Amino acid sequence: MVTHVLVPVDDSDRSTQAIEFACTEYPDARITALHVLDPGDFYAATGIEGGVMANYDEIQKHHETRSEELLERAREQAAEHGVEIETDHVVGGISRSIVDYAEDHDVDHIAIGSHGRTGASRILLGSVAETVARRSPVPVTIVR
Repeated sequence: MVTHVLVPVDDSDRSTQAIEFACTEYPDARITALHVLDPGDFYAATGIEGGVMANYDEIQKHHETRSEELLERAREQAAEHGVEIETDHVVGGISRSIVDYAEDHDVDHIAIGSHGRTGASRILLGSVAETVARRSPVPVTIVR
């Protein structure tokens, strides 16, 4: 019996579908929506623009605000299904952070969207869903 489902979220349609899947398939389980803040996104945004060094703290704050907005949307979406979910965010490599979170928080199932990233970044970095499925200590449902 599934008691704790982890749903990694981003701003993709597949992520929205993964929340819906978890809420409809496991309405009595504890569901946690997790957003991973990739520090590579912070560093990519820093640099010299017009001779001024970008403020790393401001960039991180912007990403954290965006993360909270994504998690609030996940809570609202779950509420539409009559389900109250927990939310959390972590900073780190996306695939590794999802697997580590599952191991550290007694998760017994992961529901993940099939394509969060698109284009060149997906080709260069590989599929997050595929990596999570290969490394996860618990069953993974990839939502298409």
